[in-house]
Amino acid sequence: MATAFQSFRDFYPYYLSEHSNVVCRRLHFVGSWVALVFAGLAVGTLNPWWLLGALLSGYAFAWVGHFVFEKNRPATFRYPFYSFAGDWVMFADILRGKVRI
Repeated sequence: MATAFQSFRDFYPYYLSEHSNVVCRRLHFVGSWVALVFAGLAVGTLNPWWLLGALLSGYAFAWVGHFVFEKNRPATFRYPFYSFAGDWVMFADILRGKVRI
């Protein structure tokens, strides 16, 4: 049975533990960049189809990291909102050098 986290602050250490493989973290990081580029294209071209590309690319990179390298089930399936937030907090932590890739 899944743990019921009381806050994102409680969830984030668990999220990081599910991303212990450096290749998985790198794939998350690349997928987040691709998603940002696609989101920018959606705004720049006023074409909302790029948002679908952003969503699909972000999750595709992440899920390859989990299934192939981490060999675990993505937290998205159990904690979709916390996991989405965790992706972006980890992305920011990587940019700040707080999480190694």
